[in-house]
Amino acid sequence: MNHDDLKLELQNLPVKYLHQMARGRIHRHFRLGKIRLIELILAFPPDQILAIEAELQQIHAIRQERLALQEARSTVLPRVPSSPLQPKSPSPKGKPNSGSSQPSINLQQILEGIGVPEPMPFVPDPWQREAVEYLAHSDVIVSAPTGSGKTYVAIQAIKQAMALNQTVIYTSPLKALSNTKYMEFSKLFGSDQVGILTGDRRDNAHAPLLVMTTEILRNLLYDAASGEIDLRLHTLGLVILDESQYLADPERGVVWEETIILCPVQSRLLLLSASIGNPQDLAEWLKAIRPIPCHLVRHAKRSVPLRGLYLHPTGQLVPLFRNQDIHQGKGYNFHLETKRLFAEYEIKPFV
Repeated sequence: MNHDDLKLELQNLPVKYLHQMARGRIHRHFRLGKIRLIELILAFPPDQILAIEAELQQIHAIRQERLALQEARSTVLPRVPSSPLQPKSPSPKGKPNSGSSQPSINLQQILEGIGVPEPMPFVPDPWQREAVEYLAHSDVIVSAPTGSGKTYVAIQAIKQAMALNQTVIYTSPLKALSNTKYMEFSKLFGSDQVGILTGDRRDNAHAPLLVMTTEILRNLLYDAASGEIDLRLHTLGLVILDESQYLADPERGVVWEETIILCPVQSRLLLLSASIGNPQDLAEWLKAIRPIPCHLVRHAKRSVPLRGLYLHPTGQLVPLFRNQDIHQGKGYNFHLETKRLFAEYEIKPFV
């Protein structure tokens, strides 16, 4: 099979088979589109091209078998249209009905509500008050969706610690996020009360509230463990680890783990995250390695709804799903227009 024939064969394949071929051969293939996948597959060395051709033959054989089976079933059991008066059978449990009974939303509906909300007096949620109260005598893990108000808990905890003349360290995984928090806290607490320590920035390093990357804090704790005591650690009363789901990161997770292990006993830990899959296990681990209790605060309600849109290569923007908001674990159906565009993408080769 020459280059052009192979390219045509790949273009006529559904994209799921291209991902199947790319698995183990192309790094992060699941993020690539059809055109890019075909380009990378065609650039394989000759030995892998032979393997691709063999896989193509297998795929064609499997598709022919499935097509023959479908034709045999349709011949044996002809499809009889149901009476309009006959009730529709319910969908299997866990699989939402994809029929026309559920009207699809339009683009205008899915864009409704975007903008600046009406001003309202702020009232903290019970879970926010619970987290702040427990910090007085235990470590706290806050697991709540993005935009639900985890920063409020951090700010109230900082105010309480600074009122007791304690040093507070706020860590984030990124320098950009650390710089953002530094500016935010400087406006809130005053520039003389806030310092920042990152790999390339060091301002007001002896302030009562220090913003830094987690690696910087880990290095400070290393110095303390080796006898090079930093005066800030004597009064350290609160350590806030933002984006604490980085504990599970294959490369950087050890930094968060060592930071927690080396954190002084007198300091309270506040871990914030929107995407920890097993926060209860993390709480049990903290209880096992630290001599103080750990309280888990979980909040599942999303304050800022998620809505899905699909941008086709032609520039057409349509709702991704038939429903307006995305609810995790509730099931979903693709929007009718999105289904049509998906089918067009599968059938029509883009060259």
